[in-house]
Amino acid sequence: MTPTFADLAKSQYLLLTTFTKDGRPKPTPIWAAADADRLLVITQEKSWKVKRIRNSPRVMLATCTMGGKATSEAVEGTAAVLDKSQTPAVYDAIGKRYGIVGKVFNFVSKLRGGMDNNVGLELRVAPA
Repeated sequence: MTPTFADLAKSQYLLLTTFTKDGRPKPTPIWAAADADRLLVITQEKSWKVKRIRNSPRVMLATCTMGGKATSEAVEGTAAVLDKSQTPAVYDAIGKRYGIVGKVFNFVSKLRGGMDNNVGLELRVAPA
């Protein structure tokens, strides 16, 4: 099954695949919250996925399990690292999307310096 944006937006976990400079895929299970026609993700600013996205915005998106096993086909997409000023809005979106678990995650993340150490990512599905 090829997922639509709506399928990705309602999935508990997404498999975000970024690509190294030599084109090797690097899949990572993530949480994401829908915001209009984009998905928002919070992640560590110094993570490898952020470095890869800064190198190339091309990504693949699929639904998956918590452990990262794909449960759908992947679709092409693009990713962008958001300005740090948008990090609080991404935290809010994750908190709303994942309820009490998201709120606890946000609280613990912020205690550990998340507002300074994390950034938001914007994921968009490529037009068909």
